[in-house]
Amino acid sequence: MYFSRFLSLHALWVTVSSVIQHYPSVWGHYDVCKTQIYTDEGKIWDYSACQPEAIDMMKYVKVNLDPPNITCGNPPENFCGMGNPYMCNECDATIDELAHPPELMFDAEGRHPYTFWQSTTWKGYPKPLQVNITLYWNKTIELTDNIVITFESGRPDLMILEKSLDYGRTWQPYQYYATDCLDAFNMEPKSVRDLTQQTVLEIICTEEYSTGYMANSKILHFEIKDRFALFAGARLHNMASLYGQLDTTKNLRDFFTITDLRIRLLRPATGEIYVDPHHLTRYFYAISDIRVVGRCKCNLHATGCREENKKLLCECEHNTTGPDCGKCKKNYQGRPWSAGSYLPIPKGTANICMPSISSIGKCNCNRFGSIRDRCNEKGMCECKQGTTGPKCDKCLRGYYWHNQGCQSNVCDNELQICLNGGTCEKNVRCLCPPTYTGVLCEKPSCEGNSEACNTGQRALTLPCLILLLPLIAPLGLSGFFLF
Repeated sequence: MYFSRFLSLHALWVTVSSVIQHYPSVWGHYDVCKTQIYTDEGKIWDYSACQPEAIDMMKYVKVNLDPPNITCGNPPENFCGMGNPYMCNECDATIDELAHPPELMFDAEGRHPYTFWQSTTWKGYPKPLQVNITLYWNKTIELTDNIVITFESGRPDLMILEKSLDYGRTWQPYQYYATDCLDAFNMEPKSVRDLTQQTVLEIICTEEYSTGYMANSKILHFEIKDRFALFAGARLHNMASLYGQLDTTKNLRDFFTITDLRIRLLRPATGEIYVDPHHLTRYFYAISDIRVVGRCKCNLHATGCREENKKLLCECEHNTTGPDCGKCKKNYQGRPWSAGSYLPIPKGTANICMPSISSIGKCNCNRFGSIRDRCNEKGMCECKQGTTGPKCDKCLRGYYWHNQGCQSNVCDNELQICLNGGTCEKNVRCLCPPTYTGVLCEKPSCEGNSEACNTGQRALTLPCLILLLPLIAPLGLSGFFLF
């Protein structure tokens, strides 16, 4: 019984692990720009496409309101509940507990406790109550998750979410929101679930987020992941397919890329067909949280993004430079700049910037260790045999540095050992005992010279005879010749 339960639990764990493995928490990987690999010529760099991790972009956002005096509290005023026009509170910019400045749209506390930005009430009715909230980063970013806006008031009856790709100079709609799309924008209402791979770039009007005034009906989405799912599957398990589409489908990558977002609030939540002019304090905008998750756009040439002088900058690799790694470094313009590619999966293509022809040779190759004193077309030094290092100024194992470069070791007490009692001196020669010679002391000293060998033998015989005389003297001369 216990064994069968174990098997069941094991099967469950395998299933859960498989699901977790194929349900990424953030969009994408590509977290390494280059790795060192070993070849016959030593270590070299292997380049791949790379990108920064997805982060909470609201940590770096700046906000602008138009009109600038639209925030409540100056002068102080009362605002009342949608369901009960007699349940009211005060907004006063001079008292911290009663103030609702713009930074409370994205403060760390979020909705715990409730902190929110709030506009003035619709006291100027029937003049429209409209607000433009512009979020900007001074940096190109790629969206990787849904944009989520949480209203503390009711969700607006009319709203447009817009994007800019040129730092606010021009704008284009991302999505329309209305209680009646046909009446407000002359568009048939749609949901993102109505989109297909062929219509993924379509700008739609949705009525899904413009009704309902309860606490659980205050959240508005711009669905990024649902669009990813059109290519990667419902659980985003097939990211390879999405990467392939981002590389090959015209304008798809740009669709998820922004420099600025603009929230255009055109009509506050009314809850009715007609506005009640006797209770205008019920009509206003209030936002408690905005969520934007994305990554610095670095054109697949960086894995990091840093803040410098209140600006986000890519930490560029692949000989690229610029805020978005959007151009080649000086002297690395040997071919036109190109963004990296997600393909082929899983490493992609780095499309590194090559050295300019006029600059080949700025590598400072060691003139003794390199084949030539100039860089090759990849901007690298080409090392001689036995030599390694970016500048060809280091020796491989089994070689030593000579004043003319790396020479093969004569001996090293490890791979090439001096024989017959010889000792290795500075890897360049063996110091041999008197009776041996050769590179590794492998030859007897007399080899190839019979006279020297005979002289050596005679020199050895005489001392031996002297030592033996006390033993052979009692035998007489005839006994000597027995030897």
